[in-house]
Order: sequence, then structure tokens, then C-alpha cells
Amino acid sequence: MSSNPRPSLFLAPSVNTTTVVTTTTTTTTYAPIPLPPIPAPSSPKDPKLYPLFNATLPRSLREFPLVFPGGSRATFRDDEPGEREMQEEESVVEGKGWRMVKRDESESRKEVGLVEAIERYGRKRSYSNENMMEGIETIPGLVTNTPPRKKAKSHPPPINTMNSAAPPSPLPSPHGSPPPESIWPSAPPSGHSSPQPQAQAPLQPDLSLTTLLALPSLLSHFSNLPPPLQSHVLLTFLRHSPLSVLRTLHSVLTPTLARDFLTLLPPELVSLILSFLPFPDLTRASRVSKSWRAIIDSDPVLWRDLLKSTRIWFGHDSETAFSDAIMARRRRQGLPALNTLPLPHPYKILFKSRHLTRTRWVTNQEPKRLTFPAHGRSVVTCLIFSHGRIISASDDHSIHVYSPVTGTLIRSLDGHDGGVWALAATKNTLVSGSTDRTVRIWDLETGRCTHVFGGHTSTVRCLAIVKPELIDFVNEDGVAVREKWPKRPLIVTGSRDHSLRVWTLPRPGDEEYRCYGADDTEVDPSEEDVDDNPYHKLHLEGHDHAVRALAARGRTLVSGSYDCTVRIWDIITGDCKWVLVGHTQKVYSVVLDINRNLACSGSMDGTVRVWNLNTGTSQHVLAGHTSLVGLLGLSPSYLVSAAADSTLRVWDPDTGELRHTLAAHSGAITCFQHDEFKVLSGSDGTLKMWDIRDGTQVRDLLTGIVGVWQVVFEGRWCVAASNRMDSTVLDVWDFGDDEDEDWEGEPPGGLYDEESDYDEEEDDLDRTQAEVDMMDLEGMPSDAEFADADPDQDFGVTDDDDLDGQQTVWRALSTDAEESMTTRASSSREPSAGHYRNRASIRTRSQRVPVPTPPQAGPSEPQLRMLPAAEETPTRPRTRNVGHRRRWQP
Repeated sequence: MSSNPRPSLFLAPSVNTTTVVTTTTTTTTYAPIPLPPIPAPSSPKDPKLYPLFNATLPRSLREFPLVFPGGSRATFRDDEPGEREMQEEESVVEGKGWRMVKRDESESRKEVGLVEAIERYGRKRSYSNENMMEGIETIPGLVTNTPPRKKAKSHPPPINTMNSAAPPSPLPSPHGSPPPESIWPSAPPSGHSSPQPQAQAPLQPDLSLTTLLALPSLLSHFSNLPPPLQSHVLLTFLRHSPLSVLRTLHSVLTPTLARDFLTLLPPELVSLILSFLPFPDLTRASRVSKSWRAIIDSDPVLWRDLLKSTRIWFGHDSETAFSDAIMARRRRQGLPALNTLPLPHPYKILFKSRHLTRTRWVTNQEPKRLTFPAHGRSVVTCLIFSHGRIISASDDHSIHVYSPVTGTLIRSLDGHDGGVWALAATKNTLVSGSTDRTVRIWDLETGRCTHVFGGHTSTVRCLAIVKPELIDFVNEDGVAVREKWPKRPLIVTGSRDHSLRVWTLPRPGDEEYRCYGADDTEVDPSEEDVDDNPYHKLHLEGHDHAVRALAARGRTLVSGSYDCTVRIWDIITGDCKWVLVGHTQKVYSVVLDINRNLACSGSMDGTVRVWNLNTGTSQHVLAGHTSLVGLLGLSPSYLVSAAADSTLRVWDPDTGELRHTLAAHSGAITCFQHDEFKVLSGSDGTLKMWDIRDGTQVRDLLTGIVGVWQVVFEGRWCVAASNRMDSTVLDVWDFGDDEDEDWEGEPPGGLYDEESDYDEEEDDLDRTQAEVDMMDLEGMPSDAEFADADPDQDFGVTDDDDLDGQQTVWRALSTDAEESMTTRASSSREPSAGHYRNRASIRTRSQRVPVPTPPQAGPSEPQLRMLPAAEETPTRPRTRNVGHRRRWQP
């Protein structure tokens, strides 16, 4: 087909049937009749002044049938260039081994022009002298009588495709008309007469054809009219048009003349207008058009105000952390893609996620639930939910990774020789601490243990991964600056050997390291010389008893110990900034809020203390619990404490005011987690959900069980580890629907895994540190010099681990029980009582200075701490056998 954009008239094929003795049917196909094109404007049309000029007309106005006098049919087509060819190409149907070809592929279709058709049909036909007729075979013996010759008909009037065919107009034509081109012959051809009635011409002109041919001239006249007269002419035409015509015009004019006011107004006014709409109306408005959806989804002010008006804006940088995590994920995934709609602002995703969290957990009375066994009959000591994976650790020395959707065991991480009591994960890296006194690094994609760190001489009871983040701190010049610290991820571990250690978290693909004795059950890994470990950074000493809990963000580390104190450290320099004294009994739990610059600690004395990190003083003493406060949780608006007195208390972290007391359990609280909407708490035989805003109980998720070991939740998922009939099981709840795929959970503490943990500065930092380490090694004393040091210094301080009856229940559930449950596996490797060799780590980057003390604290602690005698406490540190230690060989 032709790609000429000019409108054309397609005549229907004519059929001529001649019957003498046999019947002959002749079908003639006519070539399209090109109509005169619409003249181009002398100057480009302004789309704002002529909005219909480039508008796409509906199919019914670009192709419609016409019937001429005499029954001749035609089709008017005004297709765009190439549109007809595309439709023809799509008409080919084929399959495997066959193909339906179009008719013109098997036989050539002959098209007859209009002029040729007029000549052909104007010709008179007659019988030949040899009794031959056109298209009829001669039949021998047949006598025919030739009909009388008829008088030739006059030939039809000529049809011109020019403006001369237009009705007479009183107005002069603004442009010269092209010379007339007649498509009819000047005179009918002469020939023999036909035995049948004369065939009619293929086309008899009428008003429709005349109008189409005169349309360019009419348009020229109309364009020269003044606008008022143009309006009058058009209105006159419309007043005489039937309803069907008006409806067709309405379907074209309405979308073209419509104006989207949201796209025309300034963004500030758009935000103001949309701010008056409630959330349901906003969702409906976003479905009006792509433009409206892009405007609504990408407006941060709109969604910020909506978060605040619905009381789900929590502050304290929680929204900023969520937004940064979403943007970091998009950068990593290369979003948004080209030629796509703008992605919604993170505040919009946050609003939807918090709205679903607030409503689904209450309204979804029958969430999807999955229950499956785990770890046999052993206690689940740690449980985390990370990147769609359930990771559980047990006192059976194993770590399991499960799918929350199917409950299948994805992989089992085996390698520890003791119970695993500390876990932390980031992306595909898992860090674990155990009673075997080692720290192991695992690749969650492959299940391999890539690194084993030794150095602690007793159970690794707590650990944390510290990721780089922007913080405000005072530099060496006393100037407050905002920088990202630490420069690369770190691991902080706390042990029952009274100390903490800081390690560099290995990058994926870094050289593997296994400490001395990591693969030899006959060798004590505590004999490891940490100076051989390139990942070891600092050894933080100062506590006089086991380190029970820690929390770390940025450069700040908070540690709580059985020595009744809380210490604040700088994990970059290793300096102890504050020794917080106030608790009268052991400290079991700590939390840290770097935005408020405060830390909280829970103790066996039944109190919770809020400490000011700027001054090192106790800001609030939260009293009310009557027994051991073993668990603490902190969110932007709430501080929650759980105790062995079977209650949970909700506090205001800023004022210290008691908001609610959650009392419905009958035993010590063994586990809990909370956010800004709810609290989930586990105790003897039940797992309960509470509304944190009013302190009411919402529902029981688990009942009739022996005990609940752990519970975690994030977004739509909730996972609990419990004991039933001497068997450990995991329960998984999914509170979302099929349409909630973009429900984003907020991890506890606002610690996200989306930001890149490394930048270009780290390579330079690593090279600089390597040079410093080489300089330090040149002046490092030899092992012989260390052997000459006096090893007989015994700084003993007795410790009393006895608890009363109610506190013993707490111990059996979640505190010191690991020592009696899991030390059996490592007791065969325990060396005899000896002496602890006191060595300052060569990786400490600044000289230790006397620790400043708060007003209520005692005198500054000495640089050499007093260790308990090995025979006097079950939490004694392992002694180093200097004479028989062996270095790890790669």
C-alpha cells in the first residue's frame, strides 16, 4: 500500500455478470483515488491556540464507508503514513510448519485505475463475425441470431478532482487553483455493440464526492474568515447536526480541550491543594492519570504532612534513616529506569508501610501461620530476621537459616564447639559468638565459615556490628563536625573474661583467617595471639566482671557488666569516656540512642537508669520493677523494660514518665520486641500482643505451650521460638495480603542494610594503617621478653552469683544458664587455673588516659584492673599458657 499521507477514496470492486449460454463473472479492483490534500499552514500552528491541529482522530472519522448513486460503494481512508502497511503485515497468520499467505502472495492482484475503468465500461461490445463473444467459447452447430445494433449511449459527464467541482462560492479563492485534471475520457471509445445492456460506470459523482474534492478550498475560505464568523459558521453546522454527530465530536473535543490544573499550577500550590484530601481520596486521585500519580507519589511535603496528621511521624531521624535506605537501594539497583514513571518518594512508601503495620496486625484476625520444628529439644538462644531469612542459634552449637515462606531449612552453619549466645547479621554476612570463646564470620550465601577470631578467654556473651553512619562529634580541635564513623564496618564483642574487643568486619572476598586452634579440638583458641590477626583492632579493658550487654553506634560503645557499672567507650581510639556508677547490682541490659545522646541500662536492682552521654550523669532513675530488669528496648517514642516480676513497663525516654504497665503474664518475661504501635512479649506458656499507645492487650498469639524462648518481628512477618512437649518449634505469622508486596519493615533501632559499607577513602585508610602497623612491629618486644615478665600477679576479687528463688527462674531462662548448659563441650579443653597475662594491645591508637568520673562515681579506676581468682568464680577468664602457646600458621 502507498504510504502517502493524502486522504484517498477506495472504490469497492465492481462485478459484471454476462449470461449467454454460460455465465462469466468479472471482478474489477480499482486503485485508490487520491483526494486533494489539505494545504499546509503558512506558519506553524501553536498547540495552545490550535489544540486539535495535531490531535489523533478516532478510527470512525479516519475510515468510513460511502455509497454512491447506482449502488457503488467506496471507503474513505485518512490513515497516518505506514499505519495501513502495519495492519497488512499483522494479518499474516502462521504456525509451526505452516503459514497462511495473503492472497496477493499466491496470485497477483491487478488493480485498474479509474480512468481505465471508465474507458473499459464505456466501450461497446458486440459479437464477432465468427460468432465469437468475449469470454465465451464457440459451440459448433449452434445457430445464433445477432441482436440488432443499439445506438451508442452518450458518455457520462466528466468528474474533476479539482476545486471546480465545489459549489459556487461568492468569495474569491485565496490561492490559485491547479489546472483541472479530468479523470474521465474526453469521448467514449468506439467499438462493437454488446449483446447485454450497457454496463454502468463504476462511479456516479454525488454530493459526498464533491465535498471531499472541494474540502481544501472550503478550508482555505474558512481560514480567512474572522474568528467571530468562524464561530458562527461552526455553530450553524452544529445546530443542524444530529445527536450522533454531536456525540462523536464531543468524544474528540472533551479530552483535547480538558486542562489538567495540577500540571499547570506551581508545586507549592499543588501540595497545598492535595493536603486537604484524606488518604483514601489521595489513592483514588493517583489513579486518574499518570501525571497525577507522578505528582502525588513524588511530593515529599504531602506525605510528610500526612504522616504527621495521622500520628505516625515518629521523629528522631527515623524517617530520614528510612528514606536514605530506600534511596541507597535504588542507586544499587540502577533505578529509576529510563522512560518510566517517577518512583514514589520514600515518605510515601513509609506512610503505606506504617499504615499497614498499624492496621493489619489488629484487623487481620487470621494471618497466615506456619509451624515447623527446629533444633530438636535445645534452647533457641538467638533469633533474628534479616533480608527475608530466619536465622536461629541454639545451645546445641548450631546455627540454622530458614525460609519464612516455606519453613524449609536453607542451610545449617556448623563449626562452633559450644553454645551460640550472640548473633548479628548484615546483608549476607553473619557474625556469631559462642561459649567456645571464638567469634566466627559466615557467608550466608554459601554457608561457609570464612573467618574465626580467637582472643577472648571466656564465653562471648554479646556482640554488635557497627556500620558507618553520619554522626555529630567533637574532633581533636574541639570543633563539632558531622562525619561518617566508623569508616568501615566493625565488630564489637563482649565476653565473660571482663573485656571487650573491636574487630574489623571482613569484606566479602577478603582473605580468610582462622585463629590458632580453630580446627583443632585439642588446642585452646584462647591461646591465640590477637596481634597475629589483621582484623583485630582494640582490646578494651576496665570492667571488673563479666560483660553482659553492649550497644554501639557510630563511635560510641556502651557496655554493661556484672561489676554494676556501665562504661562509655570511643571505639575508634579505645578510650573509656565515662564510667557510669549508680546501679547497686549487676547490669544485664543496655540500649543506646545517639540521636538523643543518651544510654539506658537495666539491672538486677530492679531499676532502669537513663544516662546523659554528654555529662556522664544519671538523668533519670526509673523505679517500679520489683525484680531483675533483664531486657530493654528503645524506639523513637518509647522505652520498654521487661523484668522477672512478670511485667513490662513503658516509659517516656525524654521525661522518664511511666506511660503504661503491661501486666498479664504469670512468669518472668523471657523475650519481647516493640515498635511504635505494639509490644510482643513471651513468658511461661504465652505470647501476647499489646497496644503500646494505650497499654491494652490485643491478642494472644501463642497459648498452651511450655515456654517462649525468642520473638522477633519486622513489617508483615513475626517469628517466635517456643518449647512444646519437649520439642523446640518455630512459628511464623504473615499479617500481609497478596497486595502488600511493597510493605517495608523498619528494623529495630533503625539500623538498615541498604547503604554501602565501603567508600573510596577506606583503601587509603587501610594502606595508612598498614604502614603504621609495620612501624609498630619494628619496636614490638619479642616473645622472650614477654616470657621474662612476672606472670605471678594475681589480682583477685570474689564474686557472688547466688540469686534468690524468683531470680533463679530468670537465670534458668535467659542469663547465666549457658554456662551450665554449654560449658560441658569446652570444659575438656579448659586449662588449669593460672595467671592472666596483662598485655596492652599494640593496635591501641592512642595512649590510655585516666577515666573521667561523674560526680556520683568513685575515684578513677587504675590502669591495671583487678581480676577475680580463677578458683572463686564460674565466670573466670581463661589463663594464657605463655610457655606452650603456638602461633597460627597460614
